[in-house]
Amino acid sequence: MRLIEGGTFTMGSEVFYPEEAPLRQVKVDSFWIDETPVTNAQFAAFVAATGYVTVAEIAPDPKNYPGMLPGMDRAGSLVFHKTAGPVDMGNAGNWWHFTFGACWNHPLGPDSDLAGLEDHPVVHVAYADAEAYARWAGKDLPTEAEFEYAARGGLEGVEFAWGDELAPEGRMMANYWQGLFPFANQMLDGWERTSPVRSFDPNGYGLYDLIGNTWEWTSDWWSEKPIAPKKKDSCCAISNPRGAKLKDSFDPSQPGVRIGRKVIKGGSHLCAANYCQRYRPAARHPEMVDTATTHIGFRCVVRA
Repeated sequence: MRLIEGGTFTMGSEVFYPEEAPLRQVKVDSFWIDETPVTNAQFAAFVAATGYVTVAEIAPDPKNYPGMLPGMDRAGSLVFHKTAGPVDMGNAGNWWHFTFGACWNHPLGPDSDLAGLEDHPVVHVAYADAEAYARWAGKDLPTEAEFEYAARGGLEGVEFAWGDELAPEGRMMANYWQGLFPFANQMLDGWERTSPVRSFDPNGYGLYDLIGNTWEWTSDWWSEKPIAPKKKDSCCAISNPRGAKLKDSFDPSQPGVRIGRKVIKGGSHLCAANYCQRYRPAARHPEMVDTATTHIGFRCVVRA
């Protein structure tokens, strides 16, 4: 882990997506944070020590999912599949497939395994899985503010974790999608899916993969607009902000679904210039806590 000394920074962005605004001054206390996302080898040690069973390995109860299609009450997880050509970008079902038997140690389905992936970030972890690992390790999950502060690596006023250019002089600085998503990945960074942790240079705090590779869970409930200071307090930094309340995190487009959404940060290997430009410290996205996919992982913190 690396010790991140507390301080004040400018959180958010007004350049890319509306949910990242406004810019606001935020103060965080000192904390330790894992240098890398939790790897498959580390998660395997946790499972071996505790016998823990992940959400993706448990068949969903139809009572909790009104309208569930017949035959879908089987354990599994979401696996990304590259398409053969251009598709409707408004329908994520064109590239996400719920795969029975997919889980953290069978990442592409029941016939796959972790051979050669020991030092890749663990995926197919729902929020409860990340929380359980953190508790076992004597740690916590970071807040959104802690994650963004760490991801910026001490830089102020830049959009990426390393400056204002996505690929300075053509150099790949993180694992993201180069080309047209979801069908043409040029793999200029060398990776089709996840990459081993520490494959790219660390940021200014000596931390790896806070941008790209996998999204990472934070402990904050999602809100469409992040907490900003009240007008009368606009001169002052917000101290250790937290997210919304559970009831405010529900997806308004699915009023019948009462599953909370947490903030995930950092973007993933599926973020591309033509789709989801969220390979940036300010980027934020909601994810239901019961969701597990091939592009979400996590890392832990210990507050000083």
